[in-house]
Amino acid sequence: MNNLVKIRDVSNKYNITARALRYYEDMGLLKSIRNSDSPYRMYDDDAVRRIEQILILRKLNISIKDIKRIFGASGSDVVLEVLGKKVENIDDEVSLLNELKSIVLDFIEEIEKLNFSNNADIKQLYDKAKEIETQIVSVDYIGKPANMNRLIEITDKLDKKIPDVMVIRIPPFRAVTSGEQTFEDIFKEGGYMFQLWQHYPLYRPVIFDCLDFMLVNEDKATMVCAVKDSVRKEDVSPLQLIDFPGGLYAMAVSIDEDDESIKKVQDKIFQWVESTNFEVDKNRSFMFNMPYLDEENIYQKDIEKGLGYRQMQRYVPIKLKED
Repeated sequence: MNNLVKIRDVSNKYNITARALRYYEDMGLLKSIRNSDSPYRMYDDDAVRRIEQILILRKLNISIKDIKRIFGASGSDVVLEVLGKKVENIDDEVSLLNELKSIVLDFIEEIEKLNFSNNADIKQLYDKAKEIETQIVSVDYIGKPANMNRLIEITDKLDKKIPDVMVIRIPPFRAVTSGEQTFEDIFKEGGYMFQLWQHYPLYRPVIFDCLDFMLVNEDKATMVCAVKDSVRKEDVSPLQLIDFPGGLYAMAVSIDEDDESIKKVQDKIFQWVESTNFEVDKNRSFMFNMPYLDEENIYQKDIEKGLGYRQMQRYVPIKLKED
């Protein structure tokens, strides 16, 4: 029999969370072995090779949906099709970026022809900029047709690659929690995730029909599930009841529920926050959860079936910048 590797060792070797490995299993990409002597997942040599393949394909920005197609095919046709489409998408994006660069250089050339030396006042500079904008929109300058219209088309296409970010206010709520645990202990057989969901009838939704949040702190996390006002400590013992303070968050949706997707979305949220009058609130934790989640996961399965992937909401705590 192949050597079995503990999930903790796989996580450390490949810098991947236990939660992400569990997600790959849930999506049918990976199989683990359950040993009767241990509640933790174990992986044989074939599974480890499959993990390596998944991580390489994710680094190439191949979606989970397409990875499932690749692993489900008997030959090389599907992987060649997927990689070929990826090359086409890259070529399209490079072409758009080159065209955008050309338009920006045209704007620079036009502005350099103007003399701002006598218009140091900020308002006069703004008026001059509006004048330039009007001229650009109304005429085809430098002999190139409809540069402004093309600029709008290009930026619209490129912006689709950036997740929409929205600011939400999560209200305060009472919650049951497992306290801070490792991802391994949260998701193991009979672990804290299992213990929390035993109390499902006591829970209530908070936002987007979500009733639970996972607060992340490096390689550990705290699960909190909103409970009805009538719930008492003895109803959830030995778990704890807490008052979750809520607050402002910048939220975006991750396409696929693995580490690669989450990092990209969180980085984009950080970039977005920098462009606003908000700043990241370092006194609170980042969070994530699944929208429209019920006990049997029926609603989420409908979404997954329609999209071909799972949605995960990522929340970055924010506050107004101090004056």
